[in-house]
Amino acid sequence: MKKAERLRGMRRKGEDTRAQIGDVALALFTEHGYDATSMREIAEQLGITKAALYYHFTSKEAIILSLFEEHLNALDELLAWAAAQPHSPQLSSKLLGGWLALAVGRGLPVMRFAAVNQTAVRAALHTDRGTIQQRMEKATQIIAGPDAPLQERLRVRMALLSVHITVMASHETEADDADILAAATHAAALLTGDLFPAPQLPLTERCGPAGTRPEATGCQPCS
Repeated sequence: MKKAERLRGMRRKGEDTRAQIGDVALALFTEHGYDATSMREIAEQLGITKAALYYHFTSKEAIILSLFEEHLNALDELLAWAAAQPHSPQLSSKLLGGWLALAVGRGLPVMRFAAVNQTAVRAALHTDRGTIQQRMEKATQIIAGPDAPLQERLRVRMALLSVHITVMASHETEADDADILAAATHAAALLTGDLFPAPQLPLTERCGPAGTRPEATGCQPCS
């Protein structure tokens, strides 16, 4: 039992270290530019050796991939939950709210980085995991419904993009996560207000990671 607990502790420590590396690297990439930041600088900022850094990540591209994999995994979980529910206006509201809420926390700096480093992101994400655009299309189909006219589908896609647009609009402003999410949610509600209720955001502070399905944390969605 003690050995198993030790192994679990080591795994948690390794996961925490990878998360810390991702946060520090993302901050350096955003502040100094992706191309201008080296693995050595990331290691120095963390106070670890290059060898220790390379133990967790073999390159800057691997760090980017891990950051986006986390975001893609959260989107996939949200979409899988929504796809298993009967279509309704309430489901559309919850799915759109969950999608927008994924910007909170690490998702927001990741999107800020992606907005100004699209070439690096495309190179790092050249995998078989599929694209954000494919997930957006799936979300659009669930939210709008299978027989929605083109104009409604376009408005839903615009609502899904509202958080990305708000991130770009907030560049060089004092807007924090809450400001960005509030503005994006308001914009999404204006776009879809006559189609279904305003986006319902998860109870993120009490219920765990933003955007995860309510049942994953044992909490009920906002009413």
